[in-house]
Amino acid sequence: MNQIKERYVLTRSQKMMVFILSMSLYGLSNMITELVPSIYLGPIEFSIEYFAFIPLTLAMLFHPLYAAIGASLGEVIFGEIMLGQFGGFGELEKFIAFSLAIYIAGSMVRNPKNLRQVGFAAITGVIIHQFISMMVDIGKVWIGVEELEAVPGLAESIVVVEGFAFLNDILFSGILFALLPTLYLVPRLYGKIEPLLGMKPRDNTMRFTTKEIVTPRLVIGGVILALLAFLFEFLSETDFNVEWEADFVETFGAGFVWVSISVAAIIAILTVILMIMNKNKSKHTNGPTDKRNIG
Repeated sequence: MNQIKERYVLTRSQKMMVFILSMSLYGLSNMITELVPSIYLGPIEFSIEYFAFIPLTLAMLFHPLYAAIGASLGEVIFGEIMLGQFGGFGELEKFIAFSLAIYIAGSMVRNPKNLRQVGFAAITGVIIHQFISMMVDIGKVWIGVEELEAVPGLAESIVVVEGFAFLNDILFSGILFALLPTLYLVPRLYGKIEPLLGMKPRDNTMRFTTKEIVTPRLVIGGVILALLAFLFEFLSETDFNVEWEADFVETFGAGFVWVSISVAAIIAILTVILMIMNKNKSKHTNGPTDKRNIG
C-alpha cells in the first residue's frame, strides 16, 4: 500500500496544471455543445449533453479530484459566467453532481490499459451524474417547488419523462461522447501524455480489490455530496436564490459564444506549453527521474 501512495503523489504545480487543463478543455467542449442544435419530441430533448470523455480521461490518467473539480468549474466559468448567466444555487448542484461523478469514475481506474475497467468506470460516472440530476428534477416536482409543464397536475408523470431523458442521456451522450472516446483515448495516451507533467505513468501491473476502491469514506462522502446537491437545487427554486444575468449573447449577438471558446482554447494551449517548458526545465535541473517517483 505504501508503494501505491507514492505513485499517486503529485506536486502542487502538477495538480494545478491538471486542474487548469481540465477546466479549459472541458469548458471549451462545453461551449462547442452549445453550438449543436437540440431536437425536441414533445417534452423530451435529444441533444449532446456533454463531452464527458475529456474530464474522464484526465481523471483516469492523472488526479481524479483536480480533474473533476477543474471540469466542473470550467463549465461554470466558460459556459455560464462568460456568457452572462449564473443560476445561483442551481450551479452548485451541477458542480457537486458532476465533480462527484468524475471523481468516482477516475478513482475506480487503477490500470489505464484495462479496457474493461476503463469502460465500466466511464459509464458508471455518467450514470451517477445523470441519476443525481434525474432524482433532483423528480424531487422538485414531487415536493412542489417546481411545476411540470408537460402534464400539469400529474406529478407522477415526471418519473416517465425524466426516466426517458435519463436513458436517452446514458445511451446517446453516455455511450457516444463518454464511453467510446474514453475507451479509445485512455489506453493510447497512457504512458505518452504523463511525461508532459514530469511524472511517471501509473503502474498498470498493480491489482486492487473492490474494498480498496469502494471505501466507506468514499461512499459516505458521496452520499453527503449528493444530498447537498439536492439541497442547493431546491434552494435555487426559492427566494433565497441569487441569479445573475447580463445577456451578453443577446447584446452582442450569437457570435459572442466564440469569445468564450477562444479564451478557453488559449488557456488550454498555454497550459500545455507551460507543461512542456516545466518538463524540459526539470530535465536540465534534476537530470533523470527515479522510476519509482511520479512527482
